[in-house]
Amino acid sequence: MNEMWNQFFSLRHDKPRTLQLQIRQQLIDAISSGLIRPKEPLPSSRSLANELKVARNTVIAAYKELEFDGYIIARERKGYFVSSTPYDNFVTGSTNQQDETPPQWMDKLINKKPSAKINITKAKDWQKEPYPFTVGQLDHSLIPYHEWREVVRLSTTVPEIKKWNIDHVDTDDPSLIKQLQSKVLPKRGIWANKNQILITSGSQNAIYILANLLVDSTTRVGIENPGYPDVRNILSYKTDKIKPIDVDKEGIVVDSIDPNCDLIYTTPSHQYPTGVTMSMERRKQLLNHAKKHNSVIIEDDYEAEINFLKKANPSLKSLDDHNNVVYVGSFSKAFAPGLRLGYLVAPEGLITEARALRRLMLRHIPANNQRSVALFIALGHYHNMFTKIQRTNKERWGLINEIIKKEPLLSCTPTPGGSTFWIKIPRSIDCQLLCQELLKKGVVVRPGHASFIGDESSENYLHLGYSAISTNKINRGMDILVNQVKLMMAQG
Repeated sequence: MNEMWNQFFSLRHDKPRTLQLQIRQQLIDAISSGLIRPKEPLPSSRSLANELKVARNTVIAAYKELEFDGYIIARERKGYFVSSTPYDNFVTGSTNQQDETPPQWMDKLINKKPSAKINITKAKDWQKEPYPFTVGQLDHSLIPYHEWREVVRLSTTVPEIKKWNIDHVDTDDPSLIKQLQSKVLPKRGIWANKNQILITSGSQNAIYILANLLVDSTTRVGIENPGYPDVRNILSYKTDKIKPIDVDKEGIVVDSIDPNCDLIYTTPSHQYPTGVTMSMERRKQLLNHAKKHNSVIIEDDYEAEINFLKKANPSLKSLDDHNNVVYVGSFSKAFAPGLRLGYLVAPEGLITEARALRRLMLRHIPANNQRSVALFIALGHYHNMFTKIQRTNKERWGLINEIIKKEPLLSCTPTPGGSTFWIKIPRSIDCQLLCQELLKKGVVVRPGHASFIGDESSENYLHLGYSAISTNKINRGMDILVNQVKLMMAQG
């Protein structure tokens, strides 16, 4: 075989993709990029198999698929050749280098810049670091790989594909809606009909839809301070009347809510970022406030499923007798962060408008993902998974909590349950600089400044997660953190 062909292949036997798929993909890349030209012959299946040290049938299968897709053609008794057809689909454009100067229309038409907002930053390669105290991610050992592969395989049978592989326009998978109604929402005390539920691309998409429907320049919006930066930024694009609401060890401080607020956003199960759980007394106070002032509450039920030390308080939605609560839930945070699947529960009239707006944005959420999650819940994997996560998180919480209790330079409000700690450090330490120095030592921790509103920004908080780090690495990682705090204190 010509030595030239060796450059196109780099097969790995430890990859999840089969060798046949790897051969196909790497040949397609070489053809698409012009490294292999039209009408050029391919090595025989026997010689390529010998060179790559794979079974000849693997190469034959790869060639057959490439022929079917039109990348190569077979000539009797001569072998396979690169087809000219793929090249016909490429448009030949100017070879002149494009001017990098921003066009004038950008300054004229882009009047809002999301990139300028203060937001959460995440270490780019946090997964490669030895001590990832990363917020909102899941330890690979806790991911139910076998169960997820099972439901994906079931969802790709021919009968299932026929059900989801069509344009559903603006509707949701009925089997997922049924699972939400029967197995997920009742655990939060919520009973809803199918017209009161909308599937969204995660909780953030749900909040974006609500902001577009409920908020304009005159709307007064109360949000927790500290709180979730993305929600603050979404709402601030619709109104500049953002009113901070204090948070203490019982959650949102109802007495600090501006009575003129039309909308109140809160995370009562585990407040973001402090992790505190809203007490029953506060929940009743907040519902009474909403009734008295005719305001709507957006309940983001963040991390409700992973409370591990006591029975979870009922959701605000389940306690609401006056339809003032709009409920937002998600499968992303505790189940699959990369899945981006959530749901919205609200009065039928609001869901009707939310569905129509979602249709303008993306029509509907990918139906294959909806069907897979429906099967995951129906087969019992969803709730079984949380048992494992709760047990693991309880152990990790105990390790970190003991270290914080013993270290006078660190403090936090005890927050049983959830997956994070909101740690206060001495004011003399620049929290962002601390996180930069820790990252150099392999410790990933998030600075807390982005969670505060405007002038209330504080530089002496760390947001530390324990759902992505192995239990046996916690003590060493925390030792590095404590020693770095002490070092920066000594340096003044």
